[in-house]
Amino acid sequence: MVRALAMLLAQLAAAPVVSETETGGHRPVDLATFECRDITRSTVLQRVCYDRAQQDLIVAINGAYDRYCGVDPETVDSLLGAPSMGQFFNRKIRREAAGSRYDCGV
Repeated sequence: MVRALAMLLAQLAAAPVVSETETGGHRPVDLATFECRDITRSTVLQRVCYDRAQQDLIVAINGAYDRYCGVDPETVDSLLGAPSMGQFFNRKIRREAAGSRYDCGV
C-alpha cells in the first residue's frame, strides 16, 4: 500500500505542468495569467476567468467559453458580487446588451 502511494506521488511529481487553455472566440487562450473561479451559485455562468492586467474576461456558459476584452476590474468585481450573476452578466457584459463594447478585435 505504501509502495503504491509512493509510486503515485512520484508519477504526479514527474508530470509536466501545463497551462490551462480554453477557446475564447476562435483562438485558444492561455489561461496562465488568468484567475479562474468555478461558479456554483449561478444557473447561467459555470466559470469565470479574468486577467486584471489585460482586462480580459472569459466566461463559461452551457459548457461554451466566450471572451470579452477591455472589461474593467470594477465590472468583474460587481459581476462576482452580484446577487444574480446571470442577470448582471446578461444586462452589463453580454454582447447583445453591451454591443461591441467588449469585443476582442480578432
